[in-house]
Amino acid sequence: TWQGYRAEMDNPAMLILLPPVLRSRKDVLFGNMPEIYDFHNKIFLHSLENCLGAPERVGCCFLDRREDFQMYEKYCQNKPRSESLWRQCSESSFFQECQRKLEHKLGLDSYLLKPVQRLTKYQLLLKELLKYSTSCDGVQELQEALVAMLDLLKSVNDSMHQISITGYDGDLSELGKVLMQGSFSVWTGHRKGPTKMKDLARFKPMQRHLFLYEKALVFCKKREEHGDGYDKTSSYSFKHFLKMNAVGITENVKGDHRKFEIWYSGREEVYVVQVCT
Repeated sequence: TWQGYRAEMDNPAMLILLPPVLRSRKDVLFGNMPEIYDFHNKIFLHSLENCLGAPERVGCCFLDRREDFQMYEKYCQNKPRSESLWRQCSESSFFQECQRKLEHKLGLDSYLLKPVQRLTKYQLLLKELLKYSTSCDGVQELQEALVAMLDLLKSVNDSMHQISITGYDGDLSELGKVLMQGSFSVWTGHRKGPTKMKDLARFKPMQRHLFLYEKALVFCKKREEHGDGYDKTSSYSFKHFLKMNAVGITENVKGDHRKFEIWYSGREEVYVVQVCT
């Protein structure tokens, strides 16, 4: 399907129809789709076919190749760039002619969405297998494979938020992997001693989106979503970060179990954090 479009982009006879913005940008439009295709076609499909007589081994197939599935994260991170490029030229005669020649009912964008959809289906497949595998060999491996696929979904989701961070001068990849992210109400203080809830009550909290990396905790302000459909996007304006090697945490702030405290450099800076509900 998608291979037909890639081939037509190299077809000299179609060059006149190819939008200028697409020339030399195949890798942006298709991302690492060829890598994903080769992995399934040459490796993973054969592993699954070997389980036809022993479906209990499916869990091991996923566990043996769990590192390879990280290629989906790379694909999803490129997806906003791909969609932006597609929007610029989706109505071009080039794609209309490709779709006619390939006899496709759906446009290329439907096929470019397939890897993202496939990513969510793996965990559904494993859940279904587990439903019928309560007392047989391989159950533990199926459970571990399900956890691995759910972790991958979370990791992809977290990294998709991360690519929308703006205003950070350095290289975010140097902070390590995104471990989790979410929106919080944050009160700040710059004083020694425990935080008193009655003091917090007098101040309105800031709304911040926090990204926990392996090496730092990044504070951002979420910008309102704008546009609709494809154009509806969120961004996160970078505010500041705390290096994790100087961060301390008090799990419960006295007076309210919903809040926890983050302190920095021996309580030089104090942040009281509450999950947004």
